[in-house]
Amino acid sequence: MPGRPSRWLLRVAFAALLRPDQSAGYVAVRPTSRSRSQGLGFLKCFLGALKMEMTEMTGVSLKRGALVVEDNDSGVPAEETKKQKLSECSLTKGQLEDEEEEEEDGVSEECEEEESESFADMMKHGLTEADVGITKFVSSHQGFSGILKERYSDFVVHEIGKDGRISHLNDLSIPVDEEDPSEDIFTVLTAEEKQRLEELQLFKNKETSVAIEVIEDTKEKRTVIHQAIKSLFPGLETKTEDREGKKYIVAYHAAGKKALANPRKHSWPKSRGSYCHFVLYKENKDTMDAINVLSRYLRVKPNIFSYMGTKDKRAITVQEIAVLKITAQRLAHLNKCLMNFKLGNFSYQKNPLKLGELQGNHFTVVLRNITGTDDQVQQAMNSLKEIGFINYYGMQRFGTTAVPTYQVGRAILQNSWTEVMDLILKPRSGAEKGYLVKCREEWAKTKDPAAALRKLPVKRCVEGQLLRGLSKYGMKNIVSAFGIIPRNNRLMYIHSYQSYVWNNMVSKRIEDYGLKPVPGDLVLKGATASYIEEDDVNNYSIHDVVMPLPGFDVIYPKHKIQEAYREMLTADNLDIDNMRHKIRDYSLSGAYRKIIIRPQNVSWEVVAYDDPKIPLFNTDVDNLEGKPPPVFASEGKYRALKMDFSLPPSTYATMAIREVLKMDTSIKNQTQLNTTWLR
Repeated sequence: MPGRPSRWLLRVAFAALLRPDQSAGYVAVRPTSRSRSQGLGFLKCFLGALKMEMTEMTGVSLKRGALVVEDNDSGVPAEETKKQKLSECSLTKGQLEDEEEEEEDGVSEECEEEESESFADMMKHGLTEADVGITKFVSSHQGFSGILKERYSDFVVHEIGKDGRISHLNDLSIPVDEEDPSEDIFTVLTAEEKQRLEELQLFKNKETSVAIEVIEDTKEKRTVIHQAIKSLFPGLETKTEDREGKKYIVAYHAAGKKALANPRKHSWPKSRGSYCHFVLYKENKDTMDAINVLSRYLRVKPNIFSYMGTKDKRAITVQEIAVLKITAQRLAHLNKCLMNFKLGNFSYQKNPLKLGELQGNHFTVVLRNITGTDDQVQQAMNSLKEIGFINYYGMQRFGTTAVPTYQVGRAILQNSWTEVMDLILKPRSGAEKGYLVKCREEWAKTKDPAAALRKLPVKRCVEGQLLRGLSKYGMKNIVSAFGIIPRNNRLMYIHSYQSYVWNNMVSKRIEDYGLKPVPGDLVLKGATASYIEEDDVNNYSIHDVVMPLPGFDVIYPKHKIQEAYREMLTADNLDIDNMRHKIRDYSLSGAYRKIIIRPQNVSWEVVAYDDPKIPLFNTDVDNLEGKPPPVFASEGKYRALKMDFSLPPSTYATMAIREVLKMDTSIKNQTQLNTTWLR
């Protein structure tokens, strides 16, 4: 295999470290006689999967004991491998650059790489499951192999809203509003004017605006023309101008550099809710990337959008979004402009959405080319349905490189700011080459943040943000320098450490006490944790038992696992009795998490197929377009396991798949099973 995966692959590979709130997928490796070029193709598929959010997985290709390679990016057809296009209404490069300059509120995940060592070399310094405490299974069935996300459309996530309903995109109509203009206003525009406006809206000509003369100049007539243009062409804005003594209504694109950031206040009906809620269907794009695309088209700031949870990239996901004072017409117009996006199910509401309001996510997952017998599959899926899986924090929580995110979190909690700085900036084995390596080398040689920063073309990665902070505040004020990194990104390092402790303690709890509740375990009564007493133990099951993430506002089990917590934190130079930090942001209150999760709405079927590129189920868009569902043969060259299940928030689907297949999900383990042909 060539030693240089593309910049895009490495950009995503490093995202898990640079954005610790995002997650990394994994790949399993199986020796095969297929060509090296096929191997590279599948690794592209895999690396596209490295980013992942808590309740979902992205870009995972699982094989028990081996990596399966496929041609053309793991068998993904051309239409699936296209990058997000802006179609006929694409923004100009200048417009995009102009918008980029305004974005200073987040850390970019795009510290792109010019060069790289081979994927196997890159991953050999990474973590295994055992490194982060993932060591136990709860089921006794025999594991088997299968490929997950051979196509990103093999993994579909539907959000479960706060009302318990699964979000589906099934209606593209625009809601009728009592204060919408009547149909007869559209007659004020001639056919020629409509054509010019349509071409302007779709960027089909070089015009930057279209001027329509107001023949009968009255305020009422001008208002009608304004309404007609905005209703028929929601991608456009309008204004009134005087030209040589005549009045003109001038229309221009809402994505232009001088466009309005928000709709005019007087144009929003008072009786209408301030927020337009809609269902967003997206393919191969994570939630924040999708919102950035929408905001650029609408020429608004991303912070006017709200949502209940982020969704992963390498998948098809369906979720509810709310946006402040943008009409359904204007949003629906984007369906003409954007590929791999679809917006629908519009409604006007009084309130935005809030993070954490969702009840969970429903997954439709295909494991292709499975090796398990029907009996093995039946046992595995029955176990998942009846027992569940250990609610570990998945590998994606801890990064993919030689410097795990939990190590940075531990140094923050220890108040060891020089170590925090060194862990983020020091050279690291096997993880990267190109300008990030040059930046780290410059830092190691000179400890000059300005000099190291000059080695980074992209300044908004974590390294760039920290170096910028050190340049601004000086080497003696690392706390303030680190504070330049957005708060959520900083806190995820600490959360990673909490997750690391929790995983280890849960493995020990299961090893010592098995899958039954015992006196001294914790259960939740409402939001309050209480102990299971000896005479009460038969009233609970293992599915009721919770374990604490360390913090100042939690209690610990009243058996020997309590001492295990204390020993682990003491070994890390932390005081379990004092988890408050000198800096309030970094004080840990703690939380409780169930140790076993039993998925809901579990169903599955094994299907036969011959063509690895064909879809094995319909998406929401397929159903909207009236496509018939796939028909399966009684026998085929390959077998696939299609499964559906629902999980609560903050739960990793990777861990459910791990339990079904009985395999180590770490990138390091999978790539090291056979590295000769990978090099």
